[in-house]
Amino acid sequence: MINTKAIFDYDKSLMGKDIQLIAGIDEVGRGPLAGPVVTACVIMNYDEMIDGVFDSKQVTKKNREFLYDQILAHAKAVSISMRDNVRIDEINILQATIESMKEGYNNLVIKPDLLLIDAVKLNVCKNEKSIIKGDATSYAIACASIVAKVYRDRLMADLAKTYPNYDFENNVGYGTKKHYEAIKKYGITPIHRLSFLKKFNEEQAG
Repeated sequence: MINTKAIFDYDKSLMGKDIQLIAGIDEVGRGPLAGPVVTACVIMNYDEMIDGVFDSKQVTKKNREFLYDQILAHAKAVSISMRDNVRIDEINILQATIESMKEGYNNLVIKPDLLLIDAVKLNVCKNEKSIIKGDATSYAIACASIVAKVYRDRLMADLAKTYPNYDFENNVGYGTKKHYEAIKKYGITPIHRLSFLKKFNEEQAG
């Protein structure tokens, strides 16, 4: 159940004399076989609440698109970063995600008093809090998750025009049956993560 007020109130409860600006950071795309991992870092305005904000996985596509525009319009600062499949293959998905998150934080035009991060630790801000299931706990992280999700989904829909056989506009790079069948028939593309396809390739070879 979506409860924006609860996650909004959670962030507000962390505010005090020394903490006024809160940033949230989250990633989308750690699991797909193709495409980049995208991270978003946002500093939200807490004078007003954008109703409907929650973990992007629990928000419908139509609502995510609406909320994306609302978040960009009302945020104090937004930074989007990514690491492509080549970098993911080089250093692994976790390290690529962390690298992208750090870049996103460093690119913020203003710096927060507190950084809330979904699940990982970054050590880039004097005050940091890593929260398991942060996108369902913190308003700022939930906003970041929506921004990252919509941005990446749009990117994958664009890439579907270049690679039309893989259904990227629907699976956004995840390993669906249709996606695996396309790999068997057409091979891998320049945006596939080779490190994610090792087991699949071994099974095909066997």
